[in-house]
Amino acid sequence: MRYLFLLLSLLTYTARSQSLSATEKNVIAAVRKQLPETEAFLEKVVNINSGTLNKEGVRTVGKLMADEFEKLGFKTEWITLPDSVNRAGHLVATRQGKRGKKLFLIGHLDTVFEKSLPMEPVTRLNDSTASGQGVNDIKGGDVLIIAALKALQAQKLLDDTSITVYFTGDEESAGGGERSRQDFIERAKRCDVALAFETAQGLHSVTTGRRGSSSWTLTVKARTGHSSGVFSAMGYGAIYEAARILTEFRRALGQEKYLTFNPGLMVGGSEVRYDDNTARAETIGKTNIVAGSALVKGDLRFLGEAQKASARTRMREIVEKSLPLTKATISFADGIPSMEPTAGNDALRQQVDQVSRDMGLGPVTAGDPGSRGAGDVSFVAQYLPCLDGLGASGKGAHSIEETINLKEYPLLIQRTAVLLYRMTR
Repeated sequence: MRYLFLLLSLLTYTARSQSLSATEKNVIAAVRKQLPETEAFLEKVVNINSGTLNKEGVRTVGKLMADEFEKLGFKTEWITLPDSVNRAGHLVATRQGKRGKKLFLIGHLDTVFEKSLPMEPVTRLNDSTASGQGVNDIKGGDVLIIAALKALQAQKLLDDTSITVYFTGDEESAGGGERSRQDFIERAKRCDVALAFETAQGLHSVTTGRRGSSSWTLTVKARTGHSSGVFSAMGYGAIYEAARILTEFRRALGQEKYLTFNPGLMVGGSEVRYDDNTARAETIGKTNIVAGSALVKGDLRFLGEAQKASARTRMREIVEKSLPLTKATISFADGIPSMEPTAGNDALRQQVDQVSRDMGLGPVTAGDPGSRGAGDVSFVAQYLPCLDGLGASGKGAHSIEETINLKEYPLLIQRTAVLLYRMTR
């Protein structure tokens, strides 16, 4: 019965794909033929740790991908960043031509899994699922771009096209914010369309808008001394004050659409130290001493600059209402802007929708901006039409349970290859 179902599915796909041109069918056939080497390359790069702060690992993955682009006739460059930024840099691959739209394809080389975490090799869980660190966010998307371009090159369809592929090395923790994206932004401005390959939310949804991300740091100082004096002579201490502030953040702002704020690290005690370069914190304290210091670091996600500004104002107001004998301050740092939904973005979504229907895969709708975090595409969203969520599908991104959907992966590569072909005609 299972084999009969697969046969019927194949026949249905073949019948619906009659909307594709002969050239497009050849491109899809090329994707299928190269699938074993595509999956082997994906496994190879996933098994190399490239956490944002592992600069050597990021460069190693970048070199492997640069080699693939050079085989396809792209010129590759490594964009270095100032030492003060403490990031590996970015990979850029370009082809210059005069045919069709000038495309700007976006991925990133880094993952959230730093070298200090145990390395889990790629594991095929069953015939449709494999797990691995960064397998869908975003190495599956990076390899998808290469596979789609390779299928086009097999049919000699990259000739005279203008394509810039930009893989950043610090998307998961941008060093220096927009300073590290200056080259990225300038190259995007010279293109007509930006397509980003962050994790796909299945075959039937793409991203026309996504939230921005910034960071905040809450620092609390308090009078310290014997714990018997807490609530009176010693006041409330730094930890109670930090807890009050976080609770009030959640109570006052927690129900606003598209707005989230996550305290990702919290430490408190007699003394607190934090190292930005390693994202490590240390504290010293005893149960019978009122905590004199507390530190909380978190992110703030929003849709639009107005929402970001409003949230920051309200958070400052909450911080200023200190408990007795405590003093708290909060600071904010910009990270990635938001990508607001636009008519131009939706026009791109409609092109993907048409390719999907022509392939017999069904419609493609715009996903909820609130379901996505920040992404590099947002740095250029104000300059040209953009689309995101075109990468590999899967679950559990940023967790030890991250997986890729191996059944959808070939179809997503095929869809991208046909889309790029149509855009470059």
